[in-house]
Amino acid sequence: MAKAFRTHSQAAATLIAVVKTIQKPPHKQPARFVEPIQCLAVAKLPEGPDWEYEIKFDGYRALGIKSAGRVRLVSRNGNDFSARFPCVARALSKLPDDTVVDGEIVALDETGKPSFNVLQNYNHSATPLQFYAFDLLHLAGKNLRDRPLDDRRELLRAKVMPRMQGEIRFSETVEATAVEIVAAVKKQGLEGVIAKRRDGLYEPAGARAPG
Repeated sequence: MAKAFRTHSQAAATLIAVVKTIQKPPHKQPARFVEPIQCLAVAKLPEGPDWEYEIKFDGYRALGIKSAGRVRLVSRNGNDFSARFPCVARALSKLPDDTVVDGEIVALDETGKPSFNVLQNYNHSATPLQFYAFDLLHLAGKNLRDRPLDDRRELLRAKVMPRMQGEIRFSETVEATAVEIVAAVKKQGLEGVIAKRRDGLYEPAGARAPG
């Protein structure tokens, strides 16, 4: 497996620097729906220290939005998922106010693997649901979309995830080469891989490359 590209000390220093800039925003901006950035299908994953990899889950893309104390779970097309997946919406109630997280709603089959078929037929039964958060667009009234991906994810891990419980999970980066991760995903029968630029901004017109 490949070594991590950033040390813990580097990550901590970056987090401290970013937090200092958002502790007292000059004008608090209410959280709102933002068109999610989309994936771009490629034949070969990009490689190198500028890229990181995450598992592509077989679920529904959604934004968790909390503003004025109210939580909404919104699809990538702007449809409200809150009533359809109330357990996920409730779990996101611990978000800081005026915060937006990007993630994927996933249903698990009897083997514990993500299943799109199970998700499509979800009927508020005992089917376990999870929301994998992988990006942070807005935090406590501060727009983060113009910050590098690494900064946004470090804030997501440090400032948001400790408040989350149950259904809300952090989508971890897989520290491996492109060849290793593609082979592992195929072996386990998972949906795919997403490659993201570590310095990438959150630009809806932009795209990320899945495997």
